[in-house]
Amino acid sequence: MITNSNTVREFERRAASYLNVEEAVAMSSCTLGLILTMKALGIEGEVIVPSFTFSATGHAVYWAGARPVFVDIDENTWNISVESIKDAISPDTGAILAVHIFGNPADVEALEKIARDINVPLIFDAAHAFGASVGAKRVGGFGTAEVFSLSPTKLLTGGEGGLVATNDASLAQRLRLLRNYGDSGNYDCFMPGLNARMNELSAAIAVEGLSLVDSEIAARESLAEIYRSKLGRIPGIHFQHVAKGNQHSFKDFTIAVEPGEFGLSRDELYELLLKENINTKKYFYPPLHWQTAYRDLPKRSTSLEKTEWLSTHVLTIPLYSRLKREGINRIADVITEIHENATGKERS
Repeated sequence: MITNSNTVREFERRAASYLNVEEAVAMSSCTLGLILTMKALGIEGEVIVPSFTFSATGHAVYWAGARPVFVDIDENTWNISVESIKDAISPDTGAILAVHIFGNPADVEALEKIARDINVPLIFDAAHAFGASVGAKRVGGFGTAEVFSLSPTKLLTGGEGGLVATNDASLAQRLRLLRNYGDSGNYDCFMPGLNARMNELSAAIAVEGLSLVDSEIAARESLAEIYRSKLGRIPGIHFQHVAKGNQHSFKDFTIAVEPGEFGLSRDELYELLLKENINTKKYFYPPLHWQTAYRDLPKRSTSLEKTEWLSTHVLTIPLYSRLKREGINRIADVITEIHENATGKERS
């Protein structure tokens, strides 16, 4: 068997143990995991989702047959804003889809309370967040379900793949059928599903990677501290806030650039770093509500001011353990020099 067999089941078992959840259901991608989770829960109507996220978050809502309602972010954590969610709730609200952006855990307690109050499922796009935690509890056990990505850029990878974590055994059972067209084995599909099966090779890669997640996060956190120490001295450089007691996964390290203080815009910094062979990403620009795919979506009165500011000022800079301290120091020094040249300041 080359798909959805013994190694997949072993990965699911080990992942559930690591995340301390009852069920972990392997998928061929995070996007399909999100789509099938929403379909399995029977979600209809509107799904509240942040606009500051990767496009797949919004696309999953669309392909699940619901309508995304984009809301703003918290200006400090860059995660979905609880107050913005409250403003967007309507009689048609069918679910809340939150994101642990860049691997920074969202305000799970407040989000779970809102979902309980309005009696809708709370799903987390946890694509960036494998290995993150809120206090002593791993990301994976919050809300109705949390969906991880195992694509090549993630801390835990299967080459490609996804994983749905949940404490709802009935949901997990439906998901295992839906990833196989909705077929239990007798060709009488209980509902229309898809081919979202994880292959055995991806599962084998992920099984081996599980033991490396915590050490990779520790290594990245150590390197991120160098960035914070060096770049924190530069006017106009702002960092994502991580709540006390939470563990960021450090899937990415992202800064926000205030041009008036830094001396250059985000886009100008991007181009100058590229000339130094330092590749960066404008994660996430444009935000979903500015993208062509969603431009004609009916707008709500909910303000997206913070999303629009951040998406035009944000820059993700390299962070992975193979860079080591020398690489991180070089990137920080180049950014410092760019700032000094732009403002006419000399390094002290």
